[in-house]
Amino acid sequence: MLATLSVLPALAVAGWLLAGLPLLLLGRFAPLPAALLGVPLAALLCWAGVRRLGDAAAEGDAERGEARTWQVAGVLGVALASGVVNAIMHSEQIAVRRDPATYAQYAAWIAGHGSLPIPVQAEAFGGPDPALEFVSVGFFGADGAVSPQFMPGSPMLFAIGYWLGVPYLVPAVLGALAVLTVAGVVARLAGARWAVVAATAFAVSLPIIYTSRTTFSEIPSLILLFGGLALAHDALARRERGRALLAGLVLGLAVLVRVDGLRDVLPALAFAGLLLAMRRLRRPEGVVGAPLLLGLVAGAGTGMAAAYLLARPYLAYLSGSVLPLLAIGGVVLALTAAGTAAAPVLARVRLPRWAPRTGAVLVVLLMAALYARPWVQTVTRDPLSADDRRTYEMIEQIQRANGLPADGTRLYFENSLHWVAWYVGLPAVVLATIAAALLVRRLLRDGSSFEWLLPLAIVGWTTVTTLLRPEITPDHPWAARRLVPVVIPGMILLAAYGLARLRRLTDRHGPLVLKWGMATAVLLVLVPPAVTSIGTAFTPVERGEAAAVAAMCAKLPADASVLAVERVTGDRFTQVVRGMCGKPAAKVARQGSDLAAEFEVRRLAERVRAAGRVPVVLGAEEGQVAPYGAAAQVIELVTRQDERSLTEAPDGTWSLRMNVWMAVAGPQ
Repeated sequence: MLATLSVLPALAVAGWLLAGLPLLLLGRFAPLPAALLGVPLAALLCWAGVRRLGDAAAEGDAERGEARTWQVAGVLGVALASGVVNAIMHSEQIAVRRDPATYAQYAAWIAGHGSLPIPVQAEAFGGPDPALEFVSVGFFGADGAVSPQFMPGSPMLFAIGYWLGVPYLVPAVLGALAVLTVAGVVARLAGARWAVVAATAFAVSLPIIYTSRTTFSEIPSLILLFGGLALAHDALARRERGRALLAGLVLGLAVLVRVDGLRDVLPALAFAGLLLAMRRLRRPEGVVGAPLLLGLVAGAGTGMAAAYLLARPYLAYLSGSVLPLLAIGGVVLALTAAGTAAAPVLARVRLPRWAPRTGAVLVVLLMAALYARPWVQTVTRDPLSADDRRTYEMIEQIQRANGLPADGTRLYFENSLHWVAWYVGLPAVVLATIAAALLVRRLLRDGSSFEWLLPLAIVGWTTVTTLLRPEITPDHPWAARRLVPVVIPGMILLAAYGLARLRRLTDRHGPLVLKWGMATAVLLVLVPPAVTSIGTAFTPVERGEAAAVAAMCAKLPADASVLAVERVTGDRFTQVVRGMCGKPAAKVARQGSDLAAEFEVRRLAERVRAAGRVPVVLGAEEGQVAPYGAAAQVIELVTRQDERSLTEAPDGTWSLRMNVWMAVAGPQ
């Protein structure tokens, strides 16, 4: 049951995405066709992925054994509790301040319109004009329309909530499914007895709570990556080609959710090549190499095709990192092909006797170096672009709020392993490091624990590359999202294996040492992440935005064309008005000021009237809209927002105030 339950989320997500993408490309992503295609395809993949699963997850090392009833019930209980609490504490990030609101607006648009890109309706403003800006934060220009910033995978999942009338609860459901997925991988690789411990440590970790309460892409990505690892494990255990094909497909579809998924699955490409080489050497595991590779190429290819067709401006924006990543992928593919061709020759190569121990030592030294990084390095970046300049200014603002010296070049990336220690606890990091070292030694010594090779490669590769360059604004809990898809669940997986090895060690010293030693070890894994999370776990953020936006929409005239005359209002509400209020919206171009010139606003208002519509002006303050007509406040919201902490784990929330004023622009 645990083996089955833990792969169903990834298979269901994969089926829904595979059905939804063609519909979105055709402009037909609507509830009925999506249900008629998505539900049967998800059910088919689930059936194919779990049929004859039996006790495949229990095959391999005898030390793992089968799950007991209480263990399955415990995992289900943790997942259910996680889903319920996060649903109750859900966030409503609608005004576009950061990525969750962009995802929410993306999902709301495709749920209501079923197509991309988003038309800007320039004719509602009297036609195109140099002073009209239809792009806004999170939405790029695309051939006379606007294109959302991100990959379409997550919004296609979040759209389900809009169709069902619960738009803010889907993230909590996905978070609960992620608990099941991670627990299933732990049960397969570390042992069923550790599944409940791992599920609990995962569920109470602050970044998991944070990304399970609002519309982030990290949790769907995690479900696909770790679900794919579970399927790959089962395929290897049973030597089943069909399940290997599904494993590759699920892993590859992580690219449809996040562009970074391409980096995360690179080790799977090399692993498939290794299996192909083993096939040439008549090793039984090799039979799953070709289908794993085929599924991986199909899934990742689907993601890249979607990126090209639906998110080309986003790809162009990320070209500085995407192009090198594609180049690395090409190199990995070439090396994989060369290694497969040279398999008979390479098989005769024997590693020196010192290699296993050296590999283990290098793992420990690498983690020690990452932990010591703050004492030997300060990561900085001078602003070279407009985006860099905005980040520079934002970091300075956060530094002043944190009581730190203002230096906008600081990125704080040198603290990245310390971030992990905040959120999973230093004992878990130490256990995971020891476990990784032991596994590397075993793999290099005699190839034992082969089922760990792919998980260890993906967790190790992604953890190191993420910690070296998180590439995110470094305030917390915001920056913690980078750790969610692989780093945190990977650390917990390895820590669970470390607990399993520690149990074998303490078992040699009698039942008393075993009982109290393991109880202490488990508490050291569970308590630190819970302590870190307690300060924010029971405080919902950005609540009230949905009601505030609905009230604003109700106050807009039926035939309004909306002009945002102030910078912040335009950034936050242009797509909100367009997507949720159903009114044409644009920003008025500004020349080195936060406020548009009055003569430009009046000129554009006259163009709107000439087009037979009502010009409506939005701003953040009464005085910004009063020159054009009677001012009315349409949003007055005081709520809470996430803390922005740079040098320590977040332990509270900050106040957030939103004000929007409206005026119907009268004739001059």
